[in-house]
Amino acid sequence: MNKDESIRFATKYLEDLLSFFGVNVAVDSTLDDEVIQLAIPSTSMNSLLIGKEANNLRALQHIVSMALTSREAELTRVNVDVADYKRQRADRLSEQAEKWIHEVRATGKTKILNLNAADRRIVHKVAQDYSDIKTHSEGEGRERQLYLEKVID
Repeated sequence: MNKDESIRFATKYLEDLLSFFGVNVAVDSTLDDEVIQLAIPSTSMNSLLIGKEANNLRALQHIVSMALTSREAELTRVNVDVADYKRQRADRLSEQAEKWIHEVRATGKTKILNLNAADRRIVHKVAQDYSDIKTHSEGEGRERQLYLEKVID
């Protein structure tokens, strides 16, 4: 399955999965950096689709990704978003990361954060804009933590 077929399959697969739960919507799909981006529009089922701590959203991603993998698709990485939830969350987290960075700069104390992989990636990206701040992650699985530190010359 080539890239275009992978995108079409992922879109249709997610639409079919959603219709099973009574959510009949057209899913918007794009390709960004070899990741299939699937956007579900806002419905009355947003909170169910997102789930507690976005667990249902991650489960939808995983199911679509596994369906692509089982069909040996060229693209298997998938990002599912519901009503711009992830983008809005990323924006809020970026603002919070700026505050953490200013705190570390002011105090010189390392900040240790318990964040999921997607959130750690956002903080790493924000911190790249600061030459006097460095980040790294340590640990495995759910125990992985992000360290936000001031660079000492």
